[in-house]
Amino acid sequence: MSNMQSVKLPIWFWIIAGVALVWNLMGVGAYIAQVTMSPESMAVLSEAERTGYENAPAWAIGAFALAVFGGALGCVLLLLRNKIAIPVFGVSLAGIAVQMFHSFVIANSMAIYGPGAAIMPAMVVLIGAGLVWWSMNVKAKGWIK
Repeated sequence: MSNMQSVKLPIWFWIIAGVALVWNLMGVGAYIAQVTMSPESMAVLSEAERTGYENAPAWAIGAFALAVFGGALGCVLLLLRNKIAIPVFGVSLAGIAVQMFHSFVIANSMAIYGPGAAIMPAMVVLIGAGLVWWSMNVKAKGWIK
């Protein structure tokens, strides 16, 4: 039996990894909802919101995909106790950074949605950075190989 299999992890490891997976799967759902938005759904949006969706460049949409799919894959890798989770979370965090740059600097989403629009992105950045840090921490403890 390998050393990794013999180490009994605390229950909170599994809880954090599982909750993080659910969080990232919600991001995957948001991505799919955005890229498959019907003309009827688009028509319900304000003109500013609709323009934002219609004019989003491919690189920003790609960054969104990297962020959410990378985060979900990183969580699966954590649950499998695979150290590849660390660079995958790094790619996800890079996607988050590019996506936030587009949203706040180029698209000026604060003007469209108001100051409250910063709450969810702040959570996304903090959780993304937290998952990079946490995966490195559990690797250092020998919990993932």
